[in-house]
Parts: sequence; structure tokens; C-alpha cells
Amino acid sequence: MKRKLKLVAVFLIGIVTFSNGANNNVNAKKGNIMETKKETYVLVHSAWLGAWQWKNVASKLKDEGHNVITPDLPGHGKDKTPPATITMIDYVKAITDILDKQEQPVILAGHSFNGITVSRVAEVRPNKIKSIVYLSAFLLPNGGSFFSAAQGVEGSVAVDNFYLSEDKTYAMIDENEIQNAFAHDIPKEAFNNAKPYIVPEPSAPLMYELEVTDSNFGRIPKYYIECTEDRAIPIEVQRAMYKGKVKKIFTLRSSHTPNFSQPENLANILLEIVNEK
Repeated sequence: MKRKLKLVAVFLIGIVTFSNGANNNVNAKKGNIMETKKETYVLVHSAWLGAWQWKNVASKLKDEGHNVITPDLPGHGKDKTPPATITMIDYVKAITDILDKQEQPVILAGHSFNGITVSRVAEVRPNKIKSIVYLSAFLLPNGGSFFSAAQGVEGSVAVDNFYLSEDKTYAMIDENEIQNAFAHDIPKEAFNNAKPYIVPEPSAPLMYELEVTDSNFGRIPKYYIECTEDRAIPIEVQRAMYKGKVKKIFTLRSSHTPNFSQPENLANILLEIVNEK
């Protein structure tokens, strides 16, 4: 009889221990969920590309529970606006229309040329933006433009093979050098699959001279993701642009498009920025 009572006691103790452990695990999980604030990312693609460039990065961010918006700027992706009619005003409006619908400030990221676009967006909607992320992007001062920044740049395959259409309404990169310029670290087959989605870049936004102030644009925290193997914007140019202007720098040993070659690493950096104070 005593042996049976001992077995029952052990059994009951086991149930209580298991129950307490399960409750602790549930509470821990609830705590983790509460500790991780969910953010909204607005990811702006580079020149010549579209929202599709962010597919793998956005997927990772969404898996972590964040809201991700990847718009097509006018004349890119699914938007078929003729390039001759597009200005920087159109680019900015495409983003501010999104920001105006958000209840909380967003993390705004711009890739390459569209670092200029997100800078201007930040100037006109500073209260809608929690932080700005520049992915191997143009981080220019007031009055700067793509054309002025590109002048005199050496060692850029993109700049060396850049040309305007005969009517000066759009820009392209020599087809034979475009992968070398932007994505030398992905398989040729993968790049060839993406080539049909590359579009002419409207020239008017490239000529736009940035208008920003310290009181608006200047007060928003900025982060820079540099790409050390970049053949479009050489690393020396990236570092000259962000020097003394950003809160923190992250480094990827990649081409100009880590969104293709290292999407998980890029996503992890964007996730890390969420926790920056």
C-alpha cells in the first residue's frame, strides 16, 4: 500500500512540474512577442528595377511579423507610365501617398539612386518616418543630384557604361555590362531571368537637385548599408557620401544588389535596425 502511495505522489509531482514548466514556456513566448515591436518597412527599389527586387528580403521581414510595403515607382514594375512624363515630384508622391495612410512612423529604405528620393520624402514627411536606411545609395547634401554626384567617379562600371536615349528622356546601362555593373555575384542564368524586368530609367529625376533642410530631413536617424564589392557605386564613393551623416554603418561583402545575392543577410540588418535606439 505504501509503495502505491509513493508512486501516486511521484506521478502527481511530475504533473505539477510539467504544468509549471509549460506555463513558464507559454509566458516566455508571450513575453518575447510583446518585446518585439512590429514595424512597417517601406522599401524603395533602385533605378531600372522595381518592387520585385525586394521579394526575398520582404519575405524574411514578413516572416518575422513585420508589415512590408514595396511600391513600384512610376515607370517601373507594374507601373507603365511613359518615362518622358516622369519627374522627381512623381516619385516622391508615390511614397508620400503610402506614408499618409500609415498610423505610425515607418522605416524607409532607399536603394542606389533612390537614396535621393527617400531623402526628399523625409524632408516633406519627417513625422511619418522613424528612420532612413540607405542601401549602397546616394546620400547627398542639399542641392546634390545624381548627375553631379556621378561626375568624376572612377572605377564605376555603371558610370562608364551609362548613356541617355537620343531624345534624352531616359537612361540605360550598356546591356553587355549591366550584370557586371550591378550583380556580378549572382549566377548569369539568374540575372538573365531578371533582365526582362529591367526598364529605362526616366532622366528627369536623375537631374533633380535635392531639396532638404536640417530641421526636417536632418533630424531623422539614418543608417547606411555599404557594399564593399560594389561595381556601380565604388566603396570609396559610398563612404565619402555617408561620412559623418549616419548613426550606424552596416557592411555587406556584396555587389550593388545584395537583395539578390544575400537577401537573408540584408533582411537581418534591416531587422537589427528595428532595435536601434
